[in-house]
Amino acid sequence: QVQLVESGGGLVQAGGSLRLSCAASGRTFSSYAMGWFRQVPGKEREFVAAVSWSGGSTYYADSVKGRFTISRDNAKNAVYLKMNSLKPEDTAVYYCAAGALPGSRWYLEYDYWGQGTQVTVSS
Repeated sequence: QVQLVESGGGLVQAGGSLRLSCAASGRTFSSYAMGWFRQVPGKEREFVAAVSWSGGSTYYADSVKGRFTISRDNAKNAVYLKMNSLKPEDTAVYYCAAGALPGSRWYLEYDYWGQGTQVTVSS
């Protein structure tokens, strides 16, 4: 099992940047593919980015490609999401998730979830 805790959310103006962090507990962190999702009230959880077990492969939703960067540090049991050029439509609760399939864009294929961190982008 793995427990996930996100941090780094907040309020930022459009065009600004934030870096989200996800700290994982458990000795098997490197065996999990990791993903970031986001959700706004009344909508389904949306894939944002994913990274493979070693960090060698990354995957992005078209809406964030070129603006967001996912990375992981297995020595620190952490995964990160650097978000640049933020837009008001990026406003959501952001969740990190752990699963078995690298690059999966389907939230039901992830087994473990954090509690989420709110990102609000003002125009």
